[in-house]
Amino acid sequence: MSHTPEQLQIFLDIATEAALDAGAIVQSYWGNLNAIEEKGRSGDLVTAADKASEKAILEVLRRHVPEHGILAEESGKLGDSTSQYLWAIDPLDGTTNFAHQYPPFGVSIGLLINGIPQVGVVFDPFHNELFRAAKGLGATRNRQPIRVSETVELRNSLLVTGFAYDRRETPDNNYAEFCHLTHLTQGVRRSGSASIDLCYVSCGRLDGYWERGLSPWDLAAGVVILSEAGGKITAYDGSPWKIESGRILATNGKLHESLSQELLQVTPLERWANS
Repeated sequence: MSHTPEQLQIFLDIATEAALDAGAIVQSYWGNLNAIEEKGRSGDLVTAADKASEKAILEVLRRHVPEHGILAEESGKLGDSTSQYLWAIDPLDGTTNFAHQYPPFGVSIGLLINGIPQVGVVFDPFHNELFRAAKGLGATRNRQPIRVSETVELRNSLLVTGFAYDRRETPDNNYAEFCHLTHLTQGVRRSGSASIDLCYVSCGRLDGYWERGLSPWDLAAGVVILSEAGGKITAYDGSPWKIESGRILATNGKLHESLSQELLQVTPLERWANS
């Protein structure tokens, strides 16, 4: 079943309302955290800000679309699991940054329809930047259209990546890729927020992004924004991207093939595992 632009706009407005409400709550906790917890994995943090933000998002969704399914980072699966609609929510993407009072961080809300991300909103309350998109409706930052960069060669590019929570235990990390691409580009950044990374590629601040070990709530919103801004998203090898894989290669499209080729030839630094 296809959806009209008017229907997608309604969902986009709902996501925007939820993201702005949650962002205001997140900002109210800035510098006022009393307790920071780990969720079982070293470095995987949760705070009162995460929980309060998610509560606000859920309230908005339950008010507008109570029949939809939800996948939330802190609460797990909620609502109707058989619905064609699934909201993937990260109430505070970049919790470690936030806990250290270090931006960026953001609220990420994506809507999957029949398993395909089609609506996305990411709000950065620190910089007051609102990124929005829906399939066929274009992408915006603070209501102004955005497009990816025109960079065509890796040597002129600025990239971004991230490191998974299990990077200390698994040889399937991207330390070697980070080093390799640092030598081939003008630089590689690590922001600590996947949704913000995708938005920065979307508006041309960065040229490409790759990462592994991600969850659907990390990516669902950002991939819609990047796609609508003219970017390209695949698996590392250029094959069709699957959200459940936890891996992503996302670029302005123009240097996609060259970045893919470089990633595929890097041998992991296995000696870092279990060290």
